[in-house]
Parts: sequence; structure tokens; C-alpha cells
Amino acid sequence: MSIELKNIGFTYGQGTTFEHCALKNINLKIEKNEFVGIIGQTGSGKSTLVQLLNGLLKATTGDLLYEKRSIYEKNYDLKTLRQKVGLVFQYPEHQLFEVDVLSDVCFGPKNQGLSLEEAKIRAKEALSMVGMKESYYVKSPFELSGGQKQRVAIARAMAMQPKVLLFDEPTSALDPEMVDEVLAVIRKLASTGITMVIRTHELSLARDVA
Repeated sequence: MSIELKNIGFTYGQGTTFEHCALKNINLKIEKNEFVGIIGQTGSGKSTLVQLLNGLLKATTGDLLYEKRSIYEKNYDLKTLRQKVGLVFQYPEHQLFEVDVLSDVCFGPKNQGLSLEEAKIRAKEALSMVGMKESYYVKSPFELSGGQKQRVAIARAMAMQPKVLLFDEPTSALDPEMVDEVLAVIRKLASTGITMVIRTHELSLARDVA
């Protein structure tokens, strides 16, 4: 498994008066089982780069290869790519929306075609992996603390059994105690051998985990 960016560029609002170049001539290769940190100041293009890695955005120039195949080929299955390359957003509220925690984590596996019972097995395994007790399964995701929401968001991504997991500033909205809680989960997942990419503006965080 590898992800390779070749001369990638991305421009917002191309051809308009609001045109803005976010990335230019980016070359990067991420190998299997690596933990890569993407760091830089606010506005330097980190989030844009992360969203390119699972096809949420399409590069303006250059090519992106997943397992040596261009994701920009005609008829390339981007839905399957996004199942293999999971993304955990900066604000978990942006990806949690079901009535309770278990249903939320079941959402991805059900979309992969699993039965409800199979999805529940996957979801419970993922929730256990991130340290969520069964008593939380019936709670609304919006009743949880910031750290708990982030752990549910990570479990939601892990339930789809991705080969790569992308984190987009996973701790920036958390207080110090919750940061330690979420980082402990991230380190635990890294030990399983999954390829991980974390984007952050905090050098100390990147140095700590990547």
C-alpha cells in the first residue's frame, strides 16, 4: 500500500477573481505502516492536502496514485478509495449525526453492504478499540464531551477497516486533558500497523506521534 503525489497543485476559485493557489508542485510518498505528520502555519495548505489524499478534493494539476494507480483515471471508484482511506475531521460534530453512538459507528459498515448485525459487531470492536464503554453506546453523540466525541469519530472511521487513517487537526478544539486522551487512542491505533497521517500546526504534537 502506498500513496504518491506527483507535482500536485490545487487552486481555489480557479478562473475567478477569488482565485487562490493553496498548493504547488507537491511531491510526497507515504508508504505502508508509516505515521506521517504534516505541519505548517494556518493557511499553508495542510487541510487541502489531507482532503486530496482520499479524493474529497481533486487536484488542479499533477497526479495522485493509490496503490500505484491514479485516482484521477476515468471510472476510478472514489467511494471504495474513501473506505480504504478514512478521514477524522477537526470537529467531530461535522461527521456525527445519528441518534446514538452505536448507530453512528454502524453507519459506515452498513454503507459497505454489511447486515445490521455484522455492522454492530464491527462498530463494537471499533468502540472498544478507542476505549468507549458500552454504557455510552445508547447516548446521543452530542451529549458527549469533546474528547469522547473525537473518540467516537475515530471509531466511526475505524469501523470501515481502512488501510489509511487521516487526522485533520484532531486535538485543536480540546482542552489539555482531552488532548492526552485522544493522543493515547491515536498511539494505540498506530501500534496496529495502520498507515496514519496527521495534519497539525503544532510541531510538538507531530514530533510526539509521527
